[in-house]
Amino acid sequence: MRPRDIRAIRLVRRRAVSALTSLTATAVLVGFDLCGLIAGLYAALSLRELYRGATPVLWSSIWATETDWLPFLALVMVLVFSRAGLYGPRERRAGFGSLLGSLTLVGVLTVAFAVGAGHHFSTYGAVPTAIVLTAVAIGVLRIGYDAAARFVLRLAQVRRRALLLGDSGALELLGQALSQDGSRREYDVVGTVDSPAQLADAIRGNDLDEIVVDGSLGEQDLLDIVVEAHREAVRVVIAPTAGEMLARRGRYVPGQAVPLYELRPPAFAGAEWLVKRAFDYSVAVLLVVVSAPLFLLVALSVKLSSRGPVLYVCRRIGLEEQEFRMFKFRTMYLDAAQRQDELESENEADGALFKLRRDPRVTPVGAFLRRFSLDELPQLFNVLRGEMSLVGPRPLPMRDYRRLEPWHRKRYLVLPGMTGLWQVSGRSDLTFDRLVRLDFHYLETWSIWLDVSILLRTIPAVVAKRGAY
Repeated sequence: MRPRDIRAIRLVRRRAVSALTSLTATAVLVGFDLCGLIAGLYAALSLRELYRGATPVLWSSIWATETDWLPFLALVMVLVFSRAGLYGPRERRAGFGSLLGSLTLVGVLTVAFAVGAGHHFSTYGAVPTAIVLTAVAIGVLRIGYDAAARFVLRLAQVRRRALLLGDSGALELLGQALSQDGSRREYDVVGTVDSPAQLADAIRGNDLDEIVVDGSLGEQDLLDIVVEAHREAVRVVIAPTAGEMLARRGRYVPGQAVPLYELRPPAFAGAEWLVKRAFDYSVAVLLVVVSAPLFLLVALSVKLSSRGPVLYVCRRIGLEEQEFRMFKFRTMYLDAAQRQDELESENEADGALFKLRRDPRVTPVGAFLRRFSLDELPQLFNVLRGEMSLVGPRPLPMRDYRRLEPWHRKRYLVLPGMTGLWQVSGRSDLTFDRLVRLDFHYLETWSIWLDVSILLRTIPAVVAKRGAY
């Protein structure tokens, strides 16, 4: 009997439903963005009038000025947003950093067009003001949209039914990572198989949307999986290994009998380094000034809560595996280092890390500071000294560093960071190997807007206390 191939029916139907859903979501987002554009532009023009001493009146000359430019701005904004991935699928949609960069480009294009058309600006200050206010307005509306959409999907119990396939030792951890709260894509893991030979029966026994494959499988196995899954209109996604993350930075080496790709080290150099360093320094200075009262409050709390210094200076490994002194507010009692060995058997972390949810060495005030990452504020001075970056791989204690595998140490080709993808993707709840893969992913996809996005995403991650202890 000829094998049943339902791609002509089921796959077309699923893609049609997916396309309709995507089109609807895009239309709603465009509507929210236009509302944000109107609000931001009107607010900027109103501030300009207030600065001049006039009192803006609704539907007056301000609205007339806005409506003159609105069709052009709306068209350019939608086109730029679309090109920047701001209307992509929810799990792939670009964040606030890309939003701000796109609006800056819209502003530059608008000014260039206006000057070319002979328009005279009475003040150019309204342009950056309009960019910032519009970014805030659209950002708030998009946050509200995402929250509402996620609430509706959870209420309707809409989740992707996924089957995990691969090495049995990694599948449990992979399932835990996919099921974490806060993920943009909601998964319902319906089962696991550790052999492609079991796949056909597993697919037919479950109404699946996706198969998530551990990246350790061989090429022939992967090919068989894709063919079998596609026959049943099921998508296949791969959780990559660290080697595959590095390969994405590969550069083709021409002129050989076989295709060769040079694996470039995950490091910043040249213009990338200058831009990142300038951003780190300027933002760190601003944060030190703004958070000075908080520094004093935390320092006083640490001093009054237990004996010992306010600051804890610890040895960490940084760029090029060089040792440096990292600053933190002290969160443990003075005998914490001496008690390390007796607690090793209670370690709850994976791989080289050492973590205890209820570490007896942590003071009550220290536990609060750790929950909200306030103990890490002094690392801003490490950033100013050029020993750390605002965003990057987290520096590990000497105890953890000595337990690293050789491939883990590639993360030390860049400055360590105060925050990173670790902090916004689960923090201590992730396995160490997956944390290192996040480091490689960050290095491979870096942009200044990614740094901005991670910094902004760190705030809700800290407030929600995800994986912090």
